[in-house]
Amino acid sequence: MQSVRDHLEIILARLAARAGEERVFTKLYAEAARAAADASDARSQAGVTLGPLDGTIVSIKDLFDVAGEPTTAGSLMLKTAAPPLRDAAIVSRLRQAGAVIIGKTNMTEFAFTAIGDNQHFGTPGNAVDTNRIPGGSSSGAGVSVGERTSEISIGSDTGGSIRIPASLNGVVGFKPTARRVPLAGAFPLSATLDSIGPLARTVAQCAAADAVMAGEVPAALTPIALAGLRIGIPRGVLFEETEDEVATAFDRCLGKIEQTGARNA
Repeated sequence: MQSVRDHLEIILARLAARAGEERVFTKLYAEAARAAADASDARSQAGVTLGPLDGTIVSIKDLFDVAGEPTTAGSLMLKTAAPPLRDAAIVSRLRQAGAVIIGKTNMTEFAFTAIGDNQHFGTPGNAVDTNRIPGGSSSGAGVSVGERTSEISIGSDTGGSIRIPASLNGVVGFKPTARRVPLAGAFPLSATLDSIGPLARTVAQCAAADAVMAGEVPAALTPIALAGLRIGIPRGVLFEETEDEVATAFDRCLGKIEQTGARNA
């Protein structure tokens, strides 16, 4: 079984090889991550675990405070801002859960756009095709999970900023109810609509990260029967300019839902 430290070193080596062209991450915490990985490995050898995030490689969007350094929110205007005295609430909770925080991911400036571009730190290429846009505003988060330089990445979502890059990079993105996860230490876009959530490879990983950030104990997921459930499907203007490839994939998903016994309306 691969150790957390070995897994981390493989990722760090990949990032080092492209250091001159790095656009997915704006900051790496290599030494702190190594220390966290070693601590997780030591717990594992002792038969101790802090939960499902223990030893998980996690990245955070560059609008979450890390004590002692400016939070840029994707803008050069904040590079010389006064550094926060403490970690954002979610960063603290992730550390307590044993997560190995590898670095901060790129984002659109002040989280304003959905395509994922950034003129200051560069625009990350899509994880599937680097010539295509990553989606935003949590651009680096979607790419890092899609390219497997993070197992989980934490983003923020006001009008799609987790869900759009998750969709474009082929990963799972979850936007929880607003204010479920504390916003303390997060650079705001909308104090009433901002939500903090995870991007990951699986629903289970998203659920575990969401629980930790919300201050809950992660629980095992329980399958729920969908037979008889009536599911509303939006049509009309949302599909007027949909590309055939996207429409076909969408219809394929609807077919899988119907196979469970649910009814699409």
